[in-house]
Amino acid sequence: MYKITVNKNIIFQTEINADLIVVNGQDCAIDMIHIDGNRYHFIYQNKSFEAELLSVESSQKIMKIKVNHQIYDLDITDKYDDLLKNLGLDYLQDHKIKEIKAPMPGLVIKILVNEGDVVKKGDNLLILEAMKMENMIKVPSDVVIKKILFSPGDIVEKNQVLMIFC
Repeated sequence: MYKITVNKNIIFQTEINADLIVVNGQDCAIDMIHIDGNRYHFIYQNKSFEAELLSVESSQKIMKIKVNHQIYDLDITDKYDDLLKNLGLDYLQDHKIKEIKAPMPGLVIKILVNEGDVVKKGDNLLILEAMKMENMIKVPSDVVIKKILFSPGDIVEKNQVLMIFC
C-alpha cells in the first residue's frame, strides 16, 4: 500500500495487485500504453489523458508528472515510511552528514576518493587498519567530498574527523 500526496494537499491510498490498481479502496480500470521515453497515454472512465514523468527523486520518493499539460508534485510513502515515522526515526532519511569520523583508532591504509568527488551512499571512502584487520569505511549517504584530513600512513584516534562533506 502506498500513500500518494498530490501537490501537498490531496492524499490517495493506493495498491497495485497484478493488473489491478486500487485507489482509496475502489478498483480503477485504467487502459494505459507507453508512447515513448517517459510519456504514456491512458483512458480512465472514458476520458483520455496524456501523462509524462518529468522527474524522479528516488531517495526522497518524490515525482513530478505532467497530465494533460498540468504539472503535479507527488510525495509517495509506504508502510515502512509510516513505521519509521511512528518510531520517531523518520528524521534519519533526510539527515545529511557533514563529516565522517574514525569508528576506531587505527592506521589509514588507503584513501579511495579525492576532494571534489561525488560519492553515493554505500561507496567506499578509505581503508582503516585496526588490530591487524583492514576495515572498509563507507559513506552513509550521498555526498560531495569537500576536504580529506588524513593521508595514507597517518594514525587516527576514535571519533577523529577523517573527511568533511559539502
